[in-house]
Amino acid sequence: MTIIKHELKQNRISLTVWTVAIGFLLAICIFLFPEMKGEMDGVSDMFASMGSFTAAFGMDKISFGTLTGFYAIECGNILGLGGAFFAALCAVSSLSKEEKEHTAEFLLTHPVSRMRIITEKLVSVMIEIAVMNLSVFIISVLSIIAVGEDIPWKEILLLHLAYFILQAEIAGICFGLSAFLRKGSIGTGLGIATVMYFINIIANLTDSAKFLKYITPFGYAEGSDIVSNLSLNGKLVAAGIIFGLAGIIIGYIKYCKKDIS
Repeated sequence: MTIIKHELKQNRISLTVWTVAIGFLLAICIFLFPEMKGEMDGVSDMFASMGSFTAAFGMDKISFGTLTGFYAIECGNILGLGGAFFAALCAVSSLSKEEKEHTAEFLLTHPVSRMRIITEKLVSVMIEIAVMNLSVFIISVLSIIAVGEDIPWKEILLLHLAYFILQAEIAGICFGLSAFLRKGSIGTGLGIATVMYFINIIANLTDSAKFLKYITPFGYAEGSDIVSNLSLNGKLVAAGIIFGLAGIIIGYIKYCKKDIS
């Protein structure tokens, strides 16, 4: 537990900043909805006629005139990308920073196994992601109540669950990658999250690229699909969990055998 507490204390400012930033942007979007609701039907019609652009973001399946449709697209993109970046940044530096900051010399001289070190670091990353998501969910619900709209509980819960799984998957992949890095790489983590996002856009553009949704976590966190189907795609979620677990297992194997400089 000592390593977990240390990691959480060390990353508390980053966690606070990301949570406040994402929560603030979500709240702003929700507070803008009542003012824009009357004009959204026209916006929906306009987007529906934009061909490939409409399909790329799933705007042909839902209406911007409803809170669920507006939330799925506008708030979903904020939480999806913002959460993915946060998860990637937390995980990709978790193990590599010990060598980058030369703290491995201190940490590994203690009577603590590498298995315990990597486990507690992984737990700390997942706690940070869970805290951020829970805080953002509460902010979203309170914002919806504040603007006087009915809370679409099932849709909101499914959306936030999907984004939590998405972030956990990206964290797992980046955590495994962190075991191979010696100097840390914020750019690598952000790059992975960004590539995953654009792979999903490509998958939305053509049926021949639909298989790409099994590669990217954004495939099962597509807000328009979740709202229109009122469920998550079990096959895509299962594939995402497998990728995340594979990243974590590879990280364990590599770090336990790694020659720490």
